[in-house]
Amino acid sequence: MQTSCSGDPDQDHPCASGCSRGWRSFTAEPGALAAIPPPEISMGRCQPPLCCSQSPQGSVDCPNLEFEYGDADSHGAELGELYSYTEEPELSSNRRCFEEDFHAQVQGRRWLELDGARQKAYVMRLLDGLEVVNRDKRLRVARAILYLAQGVFGDCDNEGDVLHWSRHNCFLLYQLGTFTAFLELLNMEIDNSQACSSALRKPAISLADSTELRVLLSVMYLMVESIRVEQDTDPPEWKSCRETFRMELSFPVHTEEPFALLLFTMVTKFCSGHAPHFPMRKVLLLLWKVLLFTLGGFEALQELKVRKREELGLPPLPEDSIQVMRSMRAASPPTCSIELGEQQQQKRGGHRSRRPLVKQDSLDMYNERDPFKNEEGGVDEEENDDVDSGLEGELDLMERDAVLAAMPAQRLPIERVSFPKGLPWAPKVRQKDIEHFLEASRNKFIGFTLGQDTETLIGLPRPIHESVKTLKQHKYVSISDIQIRNEEELEKCPMSLGEEEVQETPCEVLYRAMLYNLPQYMIALLKILLAAAPTSKAKTDSINILADVLPEEMPITVLQSMKLGIDVNRHKEIIVKSISASLLLLLKHFKLNHIYQFEYVSQHLVFANCIPLILKFFNQNIMSYITAKNSISVLDYPHCTVCDLPELTAESLEAGDNNQFCWRNLFSCINLLRILNKLTKWKHSRTMMLVVFKSAPILKRALKVKQAMMQLYILKLLKIQTKYLGRQWRKSNMKTMSAIYQKVRHRMNDDWAYGNDIDARPWDFQAEECTLRANIEAFNSRRYDKPQDSEFAPVDNCLQSVLGQRLELPKDFHYSYELWLEREVFSQPIRWEELLHYQ
Repeated sequence: MQTSCSGDPDQDHPCASGCSRGWRSFTAEPGALAAIPPPEISMGRCQPPLCCSQSPQGSVDCPNLEFEYGDADSHGAELGELYSYTEEPELSSNRRCFEEDFHAQVQGRRWLELDGARQKAYVMRLLDGLEVVNRDKRLRVARAILYLAQGVFGDCDNEGDVLHWSRHNCFLLYQLGTFTAFLELLNMEIDNSQACSSALRKPAISLADSTELRVLLSVMYLMVESIRVEQDTDPPEWKSCRETFRMELSFPVHTEEPFALLLFTMVTKFCSGHAPHFPMRKVLLLLWKVLLFTLGGFEALQELKVRKREELGLPPLPEDSIQVMRSMRAASPPTCSIELGEQQQQKRGGHRSRRPLVKQDSLDMYNERDPFKNEEGGVDEEENDDVDSGLEGELDLMERDAVLAAMPAQRLPIERVSFPKGLPWAPKVRQKDIEHFLEASRNKFIGFTLGQDTETLIGLPRPIHESVKTLKQHKYVSISDIQIRNEEELEKCPMSLGEEEVQETPCEVLYRAMLYNLPQYMIALLKILLAAAPTSKAKTDSINILADVLPEEMPITVLQSMKLGIDVNRHKEIIVKSISASLLLLLKHFKLNHIYQFEYVSQHLVFANCIPLILKFFNQNIMSYITAKNSISVLDYPHCTVCDLPELTAESLEAGDNNQFCWRNLFSCINLLRILNKLTKWKHSRTMMLVVFKSAPILKRALKVKQAMMQLYILKLLKIQTKYLGRQWRKSNMKTMSAIYQKVRHRMNDDWAYGNDIDARPWDFQAEECTLRANIEAFNSRRYDKPQDSEFAPVDNCLQSVLGQRLELPKDFHYSYELWLEREVFSQPIRWEELLHYQ
């Protein structure tokens, strides 16, 4: 196989040897594996990496991205992403339906001029119209309500007024019971078998097949998003409405299941092919916002974590991770194109010139400064070789130290050296790490071990005492450790400890409702994510996610085709954003609620090939994806409702907007990296999947994006697999190793850079997953299975009550009753002597 990437097998790009090794040895469920095929990540094809010289990405300089990660984008942007550009004509349809009805009821007045009482009276009359049998009349009333939720833009002068009246009307609609009414209509549409069969018969599904569903979901999304967002100027009644709405969505009130479960059911029904007309983007956006509203965002999660640690008597967190990541700045680590060039030059020109030895104090001086601090006047010599100029004057570590050592002491540029206050993260030590350290020390100095005893230090030298003291000072006990310990005690002593008191939180209610169909939910989400990934190829067996973006009549001009192409790409990006955010919220909240709930979701994501799917997503020109301009700002809601639309041209569509990056795409990338970290952290078998799928070059290319939070999660993923990548990889990527040391949290006795971890034994990988799965099943069975275990069930010793119990017999039992008597009673000899053994 000929490629343009020449290099030894240990180099970290997809052309390295061993890339065609099978992936099935690391998964456990054949049924789930068949659900999502493993994405092609340079396996068996050995495509050259995008970072090689033939790729235009290698010469692109990425500026620092001023991106602030949060729960969601701005309120206006989140509302605008609900609509596709193909739906733009429906905005005027909503307005027409409202104005025809409103002017017939209220003469010579505008909606903005009515007082609160008259507005409520009109909304109540609209809600009565939802009860009619005629489907068309019901749709016209629903469109009028949607126009109210959209902010009566026909009476507004600017975007701010539209958003203001949208929030005002959404609170009004909720107070009058609109959400409950629309929930009943949504259930009717989901069960509408006629619409499903009609969509199945059509060769091509378009917007017209989901009109009613889109109107209903749009109203519900606008209400959830508008009420979810808090503002300082909200009156007290709005705040109470917000809490009531949150409780109503979190806990089953009108139905026996939380609202999020209904949306999950829509997703699985769509992926099974029974309802191909469902507007998946609106369903997924609504699902994400319902999860965000009911479970809480990242800051609420951090507060919940702090409160839970206090309840368990654990010490406070060493730092606020959200604030630490916001204060971190992006680095400019080297990319693989330079290192490939250096290695090829080394092979062509023989051994490099030997550098002079450097004193240790100058090395220490380098280590104290920021190795990725951009120099103002320095220009890298490698710029002439047309490589990534994002290094911005960064010299090789040894070369720079040699320059510093050769300078006279009085001429060292001290004023240009940056002395950081310290590493961003406080180091952590697990109880397991202390036990392993003491076990190794006792074997070395005493010759025997004391098990899990971490207090007895007799016979160990004084430096070991100091080491143990330091380790215990940084010992970190997580909430998960306490939960696992409690679960082990409940398994050992179920009778003496009694039943566990489970707090009814929104997260607990959601998990209990999702439990028995949770594998199907995860597989369905990943199927849609695979179809929406920009690297996915169109296949005949893939699901059609474009049903709610394609018009009835396909475009006939070049301009219409360009507009539809942008709309389709934007549609896929929004789907990726909503799925990645939903999965991350579920993982983080389930982990805090109970570790085995998190592990259950994680295992099913892994069994459904989530790890190779995310790697496939990043195996692209990630800078092009983050800077993609798949949006037409003049057509975005609410701008298009109050401004005159200019004439669109091919040039204006190609130019796009002036934003430095696409917020939703960068948000999606960070979410997917966080999910990948969640799945692989402390799981050696899953870390080996990263190695087998050659994730190192894919992740290193993503380091080109100069955004601190994204780089942090990439470096975490590289750190956990360095011990498996071999010595040659570590020698070739010393600058990446330095970035890991600088950015990622340290574990004091973690040999991540040397491969000496005693947990990294390959023969334990399958046993690790099997043990974890057994623990999860035991937890789910103990807490959620309705019937009690027969071993501990109460026994009725009264003969009369036992004989008096009514037994449910099969309907056909009386047909074979005589045969049963002959076989089971008359033909069996009575052994009277056995009664003597029971006296």
